[in-house]
Amino acid sequence: MINVNVNPHQRVSVFIDVQNLYHSARHIYHSRVDFQSVLAAATGGRNLIRAIAYVVESGLGEEKGFFEALAKAGYEVKSKDLQIFAGGEKKADWDVGLVIDMIKMSAKVDVVVLVSGDGDYRPAVEYLQFLGLRVELVSFGKSTSNKLIETVDGFIDLDQDHDKYLIKRGRRPERKTSEKKNE
Repeated sequence: MINVNVNPHQRVSVFIDVQNLYHSARHIYHSRVDFQSVLAAATGGRNLIRAIAYVVESGLGEEKGFFEALAKAGYEVKSKDLQIFAGGEKKADWDVGLVIDMIKMSAKVDVVVLVSGDGDYRPAVEYLQFLGLRVELVSFGKSTSNKLIETVDGFIDLDQDHDKYLIKRGRRPERKTSEKKNE
């Protein structure tokens, strides 16, 4: 975990690529993410301005309870429909929308926290740093771009204490009272 110059007065916004985190936890640990614990780690006791979770709807309605749980955990939920192309290929990508929101929020915060291991975010991270923002990363290090880790100002590797960030079978996330893959 690399986290220097953290100040409790910093204004923080958190942008979470839900699909990326969900699939990492499922693939590596055969488990689900405790998104409330991830948000607590990402903010680190600082002043949360906004937390946005970017999700994909399959159209089956199965995700409704999950999306409601994200909202209860403190996230604004932005969703888009899963696109199914001729031939059966499926696509659901929030990269551009997430980056646009980070840039729009940049004048209102001191720190941007990206929750994703996707190396495609690296140019956006560099641009936000150019604007003078501190950019931190929260993700499962085993499935995170090394180049992205090298670029950010702080990194919380969820693998280091994965039990804290995963939901065990039969366990609900605790209620909070406050609150490497190469390219």
